[in-house]
Amino acid sequence: MEPMDVTGERLREDIEANAAFGALDVEGHGRTVLAGSEANRQARDYLVNRLEDAGLTVRVDPVGNIAGKWVPATADATAEPVATGSHLDSVPAGGIFDGPLGVFSGLEAVRSLQEQDISLSRPIEVVSFTEEEGTRFGPGLLGSSVAAGARPAHEALHRTDDEGITLETALTEIGYQGGGEIEVAEWDAWLELHVEQSERLEAADLPVGVVTDITGITHCNVTVIGEANHAGATPMGQRTDALAAASEFVLDVESGANDLVRSGSETAVGTVGLVEVSPNATNVVPGKVEIGLDIRAVDHGVMNALVSTAEKSLQRLETERGIETTFDREFDLEPVSMCTRVQTAATQAGDAAGVGTMSLHSGAAHDSMYVANVTDAGMLFARSKEGISHSPREWTDWADCEAATAVLAGAIAELATD
Repeated sequence: MEPMDVTGERLREDIEANAAFGALDVEGHGRTVLAGSEANRQARDYLVNRLEDAGLTVRVDPVGNIAGKWVPATADATAEPVATGSHLDSVPAGGIFDGPLGVFSGLEAVRSLQEQDISLSRPIEVVSFTEEEGTRFGPGLLGSSVAAGARPAHEALHRTDDEGITLETALTEIGYQGGGEIEVAEWDAWLELHVEQSERLEAADLPVGVVTDITGITHCNVTVIGEANHAGATPMGQRTDALAAASEFVLDVESGANDLVRSGSETAVGTVGLVEVSPNATNVVPGKVEIGLDIRAVDHGVMNALVSTAEKSLQRLETERGIETTFDREFDLEPVSMCTRVQTAATQAGDAAGVGTMSLHSGAAHDSMYVANVTDAGMLFARSKEGISHSPREWTDWADCEAATAVLAGAIAELATD
């Protein structure tokens, strides 16, 4: 495998241009680009123009997913393509690399392959999925779920934001409710480059990671019901304090996750990130607490074990504290493994480029989860400074962006010549 000669300055130009859309006047490099917004239209327009400048044929599907297709002169135009990309939307006050790095590194990989006149047997597609973050028309991974056949387009289009605007209306207003087809099942392989959003590459002093698995995610809604009463006039022994009980539940989840890690399930995490207390007054014993629980691991059985720990905790608290509880596992996305063929191509591309890589799992969800259920899929991570993401402080050095793109280009070349 020959090393790919990518142009880091050209990639930087694209990412910095994209960073201007929805840019925030804050310390660092922040942007807010919600799906279907004016900033999202600007980002999409820029991408489409750059794709067409590189000779790619662009199409947009009904939920706004964008794909640019390049058919090399040596390729069979009817062959299943190798696809790459990510997303352009962001969380509120997000960083400039999360998503756009994957999209524009894919474009830069194509430009590099064109310039080096590599003999390829398959077309290449560069893709931007709609509403990966799920901030406006949640859930996340919306566009990729449609392209992968896991969700009908009409269901996604009818989703509404907080103001009652549908995704269909928003996409129509910005000119990106298309009529083309983008189907993951038609791809031979997929490879997504993303910032790591963790510190493992930094700790290992390596610029690029090859992802082995993407964590599963379970969200559970928990309600703890006690009895609201006067904080001064209710003796301690006569209280049914919902918040005190909920506090024990939070610690039980933490303890259960730590037990799983100690037993060898190193990717297991359990987080109570949402707590709403009622009536939420200083002088009232809390009568009700609503809790949002997030559980993740690369083994679904481990996820189920932590869910069981949470349920047993609530059963104990009902008996010991006299509270009532409800438990609803509202969301369950199983973990997925990345394809060995794609991982191998990525690792070999790193070796050819002289770029150090390591294998690691993803603790965050990505569009590649849905893609992996339909075709051979893989992911690359570029080193994140201090592991910070979803923040204007998110940063990946330009040299690492270039190195990761070189690995991406080499892997695409390998996959497209088999």
